[in-house]
Amino acid sequence: MKRLLEVTSGKIQLVFAGKAHPKDDGGKAVLQRLLSASQKVGEMIPIVFLENYDMEKGAMITQGVDLWLNTPLRPREASGTSGMKCTLNGVMNFSVLDGWWIEGWIEDVTGWSIGPDPTESEMVHYDESLDANDLYDKLENKIIPTYYNNREKWIWMMQRTIAMNGSFFNTHRVVREYCEKAYNISFRGM
Repeated sequence: MKRLLEVTSGKIQLVFAGKAHPKDDGGKAVLQRLLSASQKVGEMIPIVFLENYDMEKGAMITQGVDLWLNTPLRPREASGTSGMKCTLNGVMNFSVLDGWWIEGWIEDVTGWSIGPDPTESEMVHYDESLDANDLYDKLENKIIPTYYNNREKWIWMMQRTIAMNGSFFNTHRVVREYCEKAYNISFRGM
């Protein structure tokens, strides 16, 4: 936490939203730790937690942020649809290489990876501190400097995110692939 404060103080605001299932004690504990941490960092890193997360708030977030930070524990990312939705609004992702981000990630073009490329053997004995160190390093040396000092590159990356990920990770493609692969229905020429 100390390094995060040093690297980002006065330069970022974190917005969290989510809802733990009533029987998800682990999820509730994570939210309590988040609220506790937000009080400790005070004004150095403003942290907002949006309660009662729903579709309307989700839509506002995916349209209104500058960067989508996603830090699931590998290999537990279900799909990452929120990150996909962001790309339609030119929001770059900053995520561990799991789920959809393995396919959507092009470093310094559509966003940034957190941690090394995954391998099967690595997942058995994965050292999560690699992700934490890489997160701090990229915030400090790539993301924050690009956002504040190279607006032209930031906008270029936003455009690439829409063009590349927004055009590929969408429902139209999913339904088409499902029909072609599951039912052998051809849409060629349509």
